[in-house]
Amino acid sequence: MATAPSVSAAVRFVALLLAIAASGCNGPLAVFPGGKLGGDVALTPTDWSSAGPYGTAQLETRPEEPYSVNLVFTVVGGRLYVNAGDTETRWVKNIEANPAVRLRIDGAVYALRAERVTDPAEIAAFAVAWTDQSMFRRDPSKYAQVWIYRLVAPG
Repeated sequence: MATAPSVSAAVRFVALLLAIAASGCNGPLAVFPGGKLGGDVALTPTDWSSAGPYGTAQLETRPEEPYSVNLVFTVVGGRLYVNAGDTETRWVKNIEANPAVRLRIDGAVYALRAERVTDPAEIAAFAVAWTDQSMFRRDPSKYAQVWIYRLVAPG
């Protein structure tokens, strides 16, 4: 008589399937980080307004061993920003070590450089746009330390 597989075997099988799926992806999978982003490399716009006021993108850091995440970008005055709030996330640590990043929006990949925003006026302008996106967004201008980056053309 055959017996049903154990729960732990089923869990291991699902974990294996997820690992296989993630390894075939060219970037993050939902909340799980990924590696190198795939897609056609595009010219960096001088004005990001055509991307809309905000949206979802994938950010790749650490070019020597790519690490990518899904995140929300925000456009203010034609400039594109990403925000980790008051949390020094893994991608923030990677940027602090090497500001060379790549961003994928709608399949296009842009080679960029991340510049940390420290000017209180620029943080305040970003905070208005950020908190307008959702009532659940906390105002980053109220943090003692904030991790907001302006993404610009390399060079």
